[in-house]
Amino acid sequence: MWDSDSNVTKAELLKGLDGVDGIICLLGDKIDPAVLDAAGPNLKVISTMSVGVDHLDLVEIKKRGIRVGHTPDVLTGATAELAIALLLAAARRIPEGVEMVKRGERGGVLWMCGYGLSDSTVGIVGLGRIGFAIAQRLVPFGVKRLLYSGRTAKPQAAEVNGEFVPLDTLASESDFVVVTCPLTPETRGMCDEAFFSKMKPTAVFVNVSRGAVVNQEDLYEALSGGEIAAAGLDVTTPEPFPTNHPLLSLTNCVVLPHIGSATYSTRGTMAALAAQNLLGGLQGADMPCELAF
Repeated sequence: MWDSDSNVTKAELLKGLDGVDGIICLLGDKIDPAVLDAAGPNLKVISTMSVGVDHLDLVEIKKRGIRVGHTPDVLTGATAELAIALLLAAARRIPEGVEMVKRGERGGVLWMCGYGLSDSTVGIVGLGRIGFAIAQRLVPFGVKRLLYSGRTAKPQAAEVNGEFVPLDTLASESDFVVVTCPLTPETRGMCDEAFFSKMKPTAVFVNVSRGAVVNQEDLYEALSGGEIAAAGLDVTTPEPFPTNHPLLSLTNCVVLPHIGSATYSTRGTMAALAAQNLLGGLQGADMPCELAF
């Protein structure tokens, strides 16, 4: 079991991998050539307790003929719920409000006003499993328009009256932008100065994808300069996020420690599926969710 959050050093962990047949990777811990070399030629399967696999060196893993299992679908609902919570927290300034209560502060009529979802336009970058689940949950809030962008139009978008638009259109017309696309060479750093400059000054930006999709320095400038109203991030680069990062100094930026799938039931299901994938790979049998790459 590879877990970078354990109390032992990486060198000790690498030594413990010597001769293993399989690895369970917990919640996105990096599997690089050093880990693969430490495991040695017996390694048959890597089972990651995550949907995304950007933390795996897939080129090297494929070269060595190692099978990979992951855990799609089971965390879709939990991540979609967290995205909505993060959107509302940023838009309605909930963390700020908590601090105001602690300080005993109170203001006038427009004090602590934020932005609501009713009659708004929401743009979702990447209408995959999680993006679609978020869209479904937004409908009861009375969203007026739901835009989405991606490589191709999605047939299921009709169920939520989704409009397929170019990314620039989504940025400029949305009151809320939610990023759920996978991290790829094309999406890395996609949300940058040019992207934020197209957004409305009243817009709220949310990222539950991967931290590297966003240029965090550009996001800081957009938030601190009033180019956009607020942001909510469940993913950052790196993770854990440095406590002295400028984004943490902003009252209009809510940052969470990558807890999209963090419900008891979801994590339990993920763990069980990861174990089943590992056993299938070790036995040379079918894996419930084997990655095709």
